[in-house]
This record gives sequence, C-alpha cells and structure tokens, in this order.
Amino acid sequence: MGIQVLYLWFVAISFVFLTIIDVRGYASKPEEEKPIQHTAKVLVIVPCKGIDLTLYENLKSIKKQQYALYDVVAVTDSNDDPSVKIIKEAGIRHIVSASKCTRCSGKVRAISTAFERFNNYDVYTIADSDVMVSESWLRNLVAPLSDTKIGISTMFPYFNPIGGFWARVKAVWGFAGESLMSSSLTKFGWGGSLAFRKSLLDAKSLKFFKDSAYSISDDISLTKIATAKGLKVAYVRKPQPYVNSDDNFGRFLEWSNRQTKFSIFGNKKILYYGMAFSAAEIIVFLSGVTLSVAVSPIFLILLLHFAQTLTKNYFKAKEKGLRIGISLAAITAMMPFIYFLNFIEARRMNSVMWRGTRYSF
Repeated sequence: MGIQVLYLWFVAISFVFLTIIDVRGYASKPEEEKPIQHTAKVLVIVPCKGIDLTLYENLKSIKKQQYALYDVVAVTDSNDDPSVKIIKEAGIRHIVSASKCTRCSGKVRAISTAFERFNNYDVYTIADSDVMVSESWLRNLVAPLSDTKIGISTMFPYFNPIGGFWARVKAVWGFAGESLMSSSLTKFGWGGSLAFRKSLLDAKSLKFFKDSAYSISDDISLTKIATAKGLKVAYVRKPQPYVNSDDNFGRFLEWSNRQTKFSIFGNKKILYYGMAFSAAEIIVFLSGVTLSVAVSPIFLILLLHFAQTLTKNYFKAKEKGLRIGISLAAITAMMPFIYFLNFIEARRMNSVMWRGTRYSF
C-alpha cells in the first residue's frame, strides 16, 4: 500500500511539474515585434514626488532622446517638493498639479494636469522619476502606436541592485513581473514607461481616468480604457528602462506587496494564476528535496524545474548586467514562497501607502 501511495504521489507531482513547464512556456512566448516608425509629436510627463535614488541622472536620461519632436515636463504636487530643485538643475520644465479629481492618486492628478494644459501633442508618454532610460527609449516606446489597433505601448523595467541582499531579491522578483506583462494572459500597461495617443483620453475616458474606482492607479485606469475601446496593449521588449535599487527588507516587502495589490486590483486573473503557479512551484521543490533524501535520489528529477528557472534567471541577470552573484541560487529558491506570500497579503489589503499618501481600495 505504501509503495502504491508513493507512486501516485510521484505521478501527481510530475503532472504538476509538467503543467508548470507548459504554462511558463506559453506565458513567456514572445510576440512578434514589428519595426514600425512613428513621427508623432510627443510630450513626456514625469510625475515627481520626493527625491528618488539617482533622480538627477534619471531626469537627464529622459531628456536626452533620439527623437525629433518631443518635450518633457515634470509635475509635482507643490513648488515646495524636494525634487523641484533637481528638476531645475536637470533643465526640465516644471509645473504644479492643478487638475481637479475626487479620488485619484497624486500621479493621476499630475498626468491629468499635463494632459489638460498641453493639449497640442499627438502622443503622451509617462515616465516614472525613478526610471533610467536609454537614448532610443522614446523612439521604440512610441513606435507601436502607428498601428491604430494599439491603444497603449509599454515597457517593464529591470531593477539594478546597488545595495545589499534585498536589492538583489528585488531584481529577481522583477523577472516574473516582466513575464506577466508580456504574457497574453495577463498583459497590462506599466505606468512607469507607457505611451498612448491623445485620442485615447477623450472627454468620457478622461473622466474615468480621474474619477473612477481605478483612479488610484494610472496604469490600471489606462489599461481599462484601452480594453473598453477594443484596443490592444503593445509590449516593447527593448531597450528596457531600469530602476536603481538599494532596498532593505522592509522597503522590499512594502514595495512587493503594493505592486502585487495593484496588479490583482487591475486584473484578478493575476491573483488566480499567480497563486496557482507559485503553489505548484513550492510543491514541486519541497517534494523534490524531501523525497530525494527520504526515499530515493530518483526524485531529484523534480528539481529539474528549479534548475531550469535558475538557468533562466542567470542568463537574464547576465544579459542585463546585474550583479547578483552566488546568492542567485538561494534567491531563486526563495522566490515562489515570496510570490505566494505577496498574493496572500495583497488579497487581504484594503489600502496601500504610496509616496507618503495612503490609498484605499
């Protein structure tokens, strides 16, 4: 009887293992990218609050683009914001938020202010103040919008660890975020690097953007608007922007829980897929370790999935030039547990703290 139970357990775990492989292969399958040129007049909107790590360098990179017709404007809540001095040093135009909305976030208010004040542009691009970009960033981000079936064009950053262990954890955490964004199952627009045509925010859509239940998040609101209009989200893979990170445990945990909450708030499928996928990874990993020690080394086959993930993470980190080192194996093993806990915590959260302001869901 014991052997039969063990055999059935092995079959069940193997099935879960193979399912993970199939789902991951589908989710990470790249879409065809078309080299489309676009010559629209673009306004880059940079909402700023407080001083981000390498803020001056971030702003200078956004200002220096290989694109003919574009302007950059930074938006703050007030002239007293600490970022204003650095914005001026970077030579970027600055305005103060003035758009009226009842339940929108400070970032949505900043974007709305710039959109309403400067209404003579063809395309509007959002760049977070903590993002560093290449000179070809704007050209590549705007290009897909020449296709009228595309409502939003977006990129997801990688996180460059310049601090300790938890900054490296954040870098690996971001690899899954990139997979979620590029998957046809869970694709959405990331508001830190996003472009849309002026026509997307007509009067009705602008009201939704500013005063709907989703107005605490610019990327969720814009994704909802594009979807409602039957427009697609284009994911641009290169050149990725990046965010310099020096996170400790507390900052990482707050950030990862908040990111997860916003993601599942915008798309509940992310909660279901994410929890199922993370739980399956945990079961396979623990079963592989336990059964290979307690029963037979043959069960090491269940750790092939971990080896595959570790290999992918290694090459992703190498491609992006990230310094993660020998801790990559430990971080890769930790990651399913971290994701699962993020989903549990995010599911029960009723509010988040974001740049000094608490937002309720």
